[in-house]
Amino acid sequence: MKLHQLRYICEVADRRLNVSDAAEAMHTSQPGVSKQIRLLESELGVPLFSRTGKRLTAVTEPGAEVIQAARRALREVENIRRIGANYRGDASGELRLATTHTQARYVLPPVIQQFRQRYPRVRLQLRQGSPEQICDMAAQGEVDLAIATEAVAASEGLVALPCYRWCHCVVVPVDHPLLNKKTRLSLEDLAAYPVITYDFTFAGRSLLSQTFEDAGLSPEVVLTALDSDVIKTYVELGLGIGLLANVAFDPERDTELRAISTSHLFPASTTWVGIRRGTYLRGYLYDFIELFAPKLKKSIIKAALNIS
Repeated sequence: MKLHQLRYICEVADRRLNVSDAAEAMHTSQPGVSKQIRLLESELGVPLFSRTGKRLTAVTEPGAEVIQAARRALREVENIRRIGANYRGDASGELRLATTHTQARYVLPPVIQQFRQRYPRVRLQLRQGSPEQICDMAAQGEVDLAIATEAVAASEGLVALPCYRWCHCVVVPVDHPLLNKKTRLSLEDLAAYPVITYDFTFAGRSLLSQTFEDAGLSPEVVLTALDSDVIKTYVELGLGIGLLANVAFDPERDTELRAISTSHLFPASTTWVGIRRGTYLRGYLYDFIELFAPKLKKSIIKAALNIS
């Protein structure tokens, strides 16, 4: 049994049993992948895949268990490499981060700037997506850290640590009537206007919808987006009022807009950092997390990961 055989069966499973796609992803030949899978099956004495002719059609019951064990083994091999690099004092490497547009655009820039100054030899890879996509990337080992809202805390494959809490705000053009209100905004005030807000895949969006629903209101949502800047663009065009994270409003840049707090109307949300269970963290990963959320000291993170 060889490590590359374990990698092949996992890659084939991830590529929906397309051996050619798996071979291309692993920079090898399709016949070579097929041969190594058959050699592994012969050694184990059980078929890992069902076949119709030469085509793989399904993962067998023993195959599913072997692939699951193979993924654990490959994770441990990667952990061993990370341990070696950590203890030989190698400050180079890669930090792969998946997050939402709001975090990438408004929260992370100063953190990444500080991190780069501290670790100039560490390459940063920043991937964006919806909270569900971000969690999937982390759970599959495609990234080291996931940063998003409640979806991270709900993901069974991740250890989730709370970082900070934030609220929603309403964003309007500079001449909007809501700016002239003498009293605090009400849900009825907001529901009187077309709404532009986050896509349904964002946890914060469900909080907004539920709050309106509980009040017996059904605002007209005319546009949804994954990107806070897209929301603000269409608010500037007069399509409606924007409901977004308060951290996504920058008064120095968003000069054609004004933000009004709605912290009294909607529940606060929490941003979490997610780490795949069983992952060994290099020293610079602990430092990155602490830069992002200063209360998350190394001891707290290790305790959450059950590392002594």
